[in-house]
Amino acid sequence: MPFHSDATSRGPAALAPLRITSIRVAPLLGESPAGGWSHEIKAQDSIHALIAVHTDGGISGFGSVFTDGRLVEAAVQVLEPLFMGENALEPERVSEKLHQNTFWMGRGGSLTHAISGIDIALWDILGKATGLSVGRLLGGRYRDVVRPYCSLLMEAPERMGDVVREHYERGFRAFKIGWGPFGRRNSSRLDEAIVRATREAIGPDAQLFVDAGASDAYWPNGLKWALNAARMLADYDVGWFEEAVKPDALEDFVELRRQSPVPISGGEVLTRRQSFLPWLARGAFDIVQPDVTKVGGISEQRRIAWMAEEFGVRYVGHGWNTALGLAADLQLATALHGATLVEYIGGSAYVDKLTAAPFELDAAGCLVIPDRPGLGIDLDRDRVSRYTPDATGFFAN
Repeated sequence: MPFHSDATSRGPAALAPLRITSIRVAPLLGESPAGGWSHEIKAQDSIHALIAVHTDGGISGFGSVFTDGRLVEAAVQVLEPLFMGENALEPERVSEKLHQNTFWMGRGGSLTHAISGIDIALWDILGKATGLSVGRLLGGRYRDVVRPYCSLLMEAPERMGDVVREHYERGFRAFKIGWGPFGRRNSSRLDEAIVRATREAIGPDAQLFVDAGASDAYWPNGLKWALNAARMLADYDVGWFEEAVKPDALEDFVELRRQSPVPISGGEVLTRRQSFLPWLARGAFDIVQPDVTKVGGISEQRRIAWMAEEFGVRYVGHGWNTALGLAADLQLATALHGATLVEYIGGSAYVDKLTAAPFELDAAGCLVIPDRPGLGIDLDRDRVSRYTPDATGFFAN
């Protein structure tokens, strides 16, 4: 006898649409963390912005964008005719609509970055409306805790030990050091001394990763430098070598991965899933590192992680952003079975000083992944107001 579902008549009522009534942007200013770039940012520079999506049902969602807040504000104005009145309970469809209708303006860059924050906020809304965490909405929870690696800038060797030791004593047991003088002083001895000082400070059992930061302006080194550096890093049990050559040098990445004794990672500057395909197909990465606050949001990040898995490439999200970016990475980490690490900027006010409750490490140096509705964290209005010109307008519908 054929089965006829009558779930529509007998099951729970479908959620009523939540229409988007406004999207607000909060550029973060005042304690912007140093980036280690050749043209260094200042504390008052805007490099991150928060996004608030408000709905007619009184539920708001929040996201993060790794871009100058002025560009995010301009992008939201451009996108407004496309998102106003849309159903906030359909994050993937709404985000794809924004991508599809702005393709002619250039895929990637400020528009894609802004859509990333909107997408994160829409997933937050969907979770709050259904009472489920984003991780469960993405398909389920593979883990309840995940190890964060403390992301720190490189310093001179005599300073490096003190820098990492402070965070080791806080409880971190995985570290990434990057940028700063590494590869920029034409001194392989200096590069090695920085890595040696770090390894000595954290001991043999802590995980250590190294980020050359070759997406910096006027990066001076090429493939041969990267190969020599990789061989040095192997002596210090470095888990991966990140951005070792210029970010557009696909063939150099392929050759570096082929010859390097340590795993090669990259991809943080790429946006949308289409741009990752040639890198994965050519075998450029051992580890792929899309940034959820730039690449297109949670919807796009998940697709890239799935695609990477099919190529045998490990996924570790790039997360040099804010508490909301970290919250999104945590939800992705629980929903993707191979995601065992998240990035955590050491000492950033935008990670540690925006939420009502701080992120805390357990005895093993891991973070609990929230299983509350949405992203599972709450912004503190008073704390946010310290870093943005109009926090009241940001939180108000």
